[in-house]
Amino acid sequence: MALHKGPAKSDERPLSVNPFYGEANPVAGMTDAPPKHRLPDAPMPPSTAYQLVHDELMLDGNSRLNLATFVTTWMEPQAAVLMAECRDKNMIDKDEYPRTAELERRCVAMLADLWNAPDPSAAVGCSTTGSSEACMLAGMALKRRWSKRNQTPGARPNLVMGVNVQVCWEKFCNFWEVEARLIPMEGDRYHLDPQAAADLCDENTIGVVGILGSTFDGSYEPIAELCAALDALQERTGLDVPVHVDGASGGMFAPFLDEDLVWDFRLPRVASINTSGHKYGLVYPGVGWALWRDKEALPEELVFRVNYLGGDMPTFALNFSRPGAQVVAQYYTLLRLGREGYRAVQQSTRDVARGIADRVEALGDFRLLTRGDELPVFAFTTTPEVTSYDVFDVSRRLRESGWLVPAYTFPPNREDLSVIRVVCRNGFSEDLADLFVEDLTRLLPELRRQSGPVIRDKAAATGFHH
Repeated sequence: MALHKGPAKSDERPLSVNPFYGEANPVAGMTDAPPKHRLPDAPMPPSTAYQLVHDELMLDGNSRLNLATFVTTWMEPQAAVLMAECRDKNMIDKDEYPRTAELERRCVAMLADLWNAPDPSAAVGCSTTGSSEACMLAGMALKRRWSKRNQTPGARPNLVMGVNVQVCWEKFCNFWEVEARLIPMEGDRYHLDPQAAADLCDENTIGVVGILGSTFDGSYEPIAELCAALDALQERTGLDVPVHVDGASGGMFAPFLDEDLVWDFRLPRVASINTSGHKYGLVYPGVGWALWRDKEALPEELVFRVNYLGGDMPTFALNFSRPGAQVVAQYYTLLRLGREGYRAVQQSTRDVARGIADRVEALGDFRLLTRGDELPVFAFTTTPEVTSYDVFDVSRRLRESGWLVPAYTFPPNREDLSVIRVVCRNGFSEDLADLFVEDLTRLLPELRRQSGPVIRDKAAATGFHH
């Protein structure tokens, strides 16, 4: 959540009200303008309030043209109806809304089966507001398990991961006072190196995080190789280091298109997995899922039970009240699509990503880092021969046509590399892909005539979004 300051003097003017929006009001005049940054003194008609908010939101970008976000921007109308019917249900109140709670339980069971838990009935899990909360919960479980086996006074726990992890892992380490041991990028390796991860582990390592789908370029990290390196470490030293798989995107993508890829609970070292239902789970935000291999992987003392809403309600979450609509929408989507439906949707998305990547490469000005053949995401940069513009200019010019495409620099040790990333999602059709490539092709002659890149402050220009 962004932090906000109060309004500047120039922004303190009241909202403007079109006379057509006003209704007869004995308290305020027909076009009396309400203040922007303090509570109005009097109520206004609902139609007027609606129109004021509606008009301001028109200035937002078009979510369907947002190629920066991984978050779902289209669902079927029936899903929207179900969500509207459940918007007043508090997900935490399982005694009052037992069927909503049952749908959550079914989703956990389906994911345990999808991720090849040895005994799906023994796996435990919960819904969350998204993968960020799910990662926090998984990190808390790792830390608590470490603290129970490590009794050294003053020992500081650490978590090993690639520098390409989503920012939520940096937050976890900061909030819960865990040392973040980050493996930098090197050369053409843009994510974690398994042996480098094992070399950073010691008796204070609570776990290693593997990413199934890096936000920087869409590539899968080698989870099986990571587990093998940690197996070898245990044979040499006795250190038993668990793995958490951050499958925010890939957890709902790889099982359908990359069934031979071993990354999940088939690997005994994988203790927990998270995913975002609102990414390739194909649900509107925000819903995520956290699953543990078994009860031993989730310390019982982290689970709270309360009875003041009625019944005995075990809960493991950072927040308490939240809507049940997204959980219902997740169950609807799992039920609606099934394995074959998900496979068809994800294959279509990958086909679109691969097709655009090939066409971007064929333009001659760009070099692909990834091709959309893992996550349907690809990253590209300009070739060494291009000196008149850079990726930040491309991002800026595409925005003029409505496309939101992030340009950003990579983390250590590849800060020298600036890229554009394109995220393809369900709803980004072949027709929209054609329009995107046409717009990119059309602006190239003008960019080539520049004397050099326009934007100098790359840190301020970046549009990178997780």
